[in-house]
Amino acid sequence: MISTVLLESLSVAALAVVLVCAVVRPFRWPEAAFAVPAAGVVVVTGAITTDAVREEAERLGPVIGFLAAVLVLAKLCDEEGLFHACGTWMARWSRHRPRRLLGAVFALASLITAVLSLDATVVLLTPVVFATATRMGARPAPHVYAGAHLSNTASLLLPVSNLTNLLAFTATGLTFTRFALLMLLPWLAAIAVEFVVFRRFFAADLTAGPTAPDTADDPVEVPLFALVTVGATLAGFAVASAVGIDPAWAAAAGAGVMAVRALTRRRTSVVRLLRAVDLPFLAFVLALGVVVRAVLDQGLGDALDAVLPDGTGLLSLLAVAALAALLANLINNLPAVLALVPLAAPSGPGVVLAVLLGVNIGPNLTYAGSLATLLWRRIVHHHAHEVSLVRFTLLGLATVPAALVASTVALWLSLELFGT
Repeated sequence: MISTVLLESLSVAALAVVLVCAVVRPFRWPEAAFAVPAAGVVVVTGAITTDAVREEAERLGPVIGFLAAVLVLAKLCDEEGLFHACGTWMARWSRHRPRRLLGAVFALASLITAVLSLDATVVLLTPVVFATATRMGARPAPHVYAGAHLSNTASLLLPVSNLTNLLAFTATGLTFTRFALLMLLPWLAAIAVEFVVFRRFFAADLTAGPTAPDTADDPVEVPLFALVTVGATLAGFAVASAVGIDPAWAAAAGAGVMAVRALTRRRTSVVRLLRAVDLPFLAFVLALGVVVRAVLDQGLGDALDAVLPDGTGLLSLLAVAALAALLANLINNLPAVLALVPLAAPSGPGVVLAVLLGVNIGPNLTYAGSLATLLWRRIVHHHAHEVSLVRFTLLGLATVPAALVASTVALWLSLELFGT
């Protein structure tokens, strides 16, 4: 029989391998290529029981299904021209002024992240922002870095905005609309802090004049069908949650409507839809959940439980958010939320929401804080734009502590005003 110490070491090593390979991606293999074998190792060695594996699969199953539907919905919206329309609107709104373009990027990135999830902002909006800035002849750095930060910070609003939110939503015991109500003020506070800091941090880039002709009069072609479908899907989330139906069904319905339209018009194919689902990433999420559960069962859960505050006062919420942010930067925000949410849930939804503040805002401090930031870095490099680690870190130091404090105070105020 394998000793407890050996199982603890094995579980931690498996998690380290999964996280390092997710960051480095050796041979450009998908994250699942390392996470699935690591999950197999912790199961075979007995670091996690089969019952615990079954529990994790049952807990993550609806989340993974929801994520698949949202990925398809976002991709089909892109093919309908929604993100191209966003780029044209940003160019018109900016009136050839970089400062106005930054405001447009903040507005659109915040809304797209909240409604279509952070993946849509990173994968689909970032190239549009590049194209718009290049078209204007503006320096792209402020607008591109805004996409990275807002893919994390602006994902606070809805349960559907981030995989971390989906993982925590059930544990809060809140309805979809109640969750949104309590997170509205923290969402606005965090975005406001980011905007103020960005204006000052990138002052030199934003005051540099554009070098391309004005294109403010270009027409905007609005994809009405995509907009109506997204709006109906968002309403479906609220209705489904209110009547006790998993919001994943509403997401599936929205993605299904868009898919049927695209298939009948021959604008897509089944193969392209399967690629949009990103099956390797879904397998990675499930495997990561199993590995994290093994680490928790082997002692990390007890250690975190000992230091996690359980009160709902302002100081306790600040401490919870800070701990979550620290853990997200140490082991990535997905493992952090998987580790902390079960421990925070008994203290009430306020503490769970404070955890979300930490794991969603905190990753703006380091590249490894979230998978979205890692993906953003790959996309930026693909567009031949240099990303400075020093600049990214300095920007994180200027935004993360202030945004974390402001949003936590706003959460405490929301809890005092609206209760749970």
